[in-house]
Amino acid sequence: MKKVFLLASILGFLGTVVVGCNDTPNANTANNSTNTAINTSLENQGLQTIGITLGDLGNPFYVALQKGAEEQAKKIGDGIRVNTVSSAFDLNQQTNQIENFTAANTDLIILSAVDKKGVKPAIDQARKAGRIVIAVDSAVDADVDAMISSNNTQAGEIACKYIGDRLNGKGNVVILNGTPMDSINQRVSGCKSSLAKYPDIKIISDQNAEGTRDGGLRVMSDILTTFPKIDAVFATNDQSGVGADLAAKQARRNEFFIVGVDGSPDAAKAMEDKDGVFVATAAQDPAGMAQKAVEVGNDVIQGKKPSNSEILVPVKLVTRENLNSYKGW
Repeated sequence: MKKVFLLASILGFLGTVVVGCNDTPNANTANNSTNTAINTSLENQGLQTIGITLGDLGNPFYVALQKGAEEQAKKIGDGIRVNTVSSAFDLNQQTNQIENFTAANTDLIILSAVDKKGVKPAIDQARKAGRIVIAVDSAVDADVDAMISSNNTQAGEIACKYIGDRLNGKGNVVILNGTPMDSINQRVSGCKSSLAKYPDIKIISDQNAEGTRDGGLRVMSDILTTFPKIDAVFATNDQSGVGADLAAKQARRNEFFIVGVDGSPDAAKAMEDKDGVFVATAAQDPAGMAQKAVEVGNDVIQGKKPSNSEILVPVKLVTRENLNSYKGW
């Protein structure tokens, strides 16, 4: 009996060991399957929502940015929702917009910063919440997944080199400045760098025209009253330049010419008007910048970070002479 009992005990023990050994792989397989399902679900989810806050949707530049983002989103997937809002160049409003995007669990936030320092807390909060944040057109003093902008320094340089060359290195120049954001500051810096190479060129006025047609009209009208002799105007964006062109027509002044920045449809139309004084613009590609922002944002969500987080898009000078070959926005 003892032998039978001993044998039965040994067989029972072995059976327990075999069951235990068989249970372990099954448990691991189940865990691995669960983890794979979770990872696959996250990858398949991809980009679903995009929130965009821009300076002024009454400005064709920002409208082109909006359209570029929407076009790229459609290429990635039909179900991607894009919500674009205007900050009206107001920091508090843009801060609220970013906070709202964050609270709504928006996957990708794209912004054209009103104030590169002031917008930092909202960006930090969004990033802490796991949102992808990309700055376009203007740099920010915050950690973002990417910054995509035109080479604004180059824009100012080529615009004012054109002015210096056309004036043969001598004359009175007006700068129509804009909202003190990074992109505008870089354009003015680039312009002054170019003009510094012409010692006989004098900057007689540098005023904020607010980046709008009305601002350009108002400020340029005052400048025309103050200065009897002007040779050229550098407008930091096309809208203020078009306003300045209108001011020149109203004052019946045509002794000077205007060079802008953007390459907007309004600028192209102004350059076609031989009775106007708008003759050139450093053209940007706002739709291309926005498309790149959405593309990079989608890549980051898929785990592919850009090799260089600062992406500069070159600009080109469009003049009356080469306007026919310019495709525009």
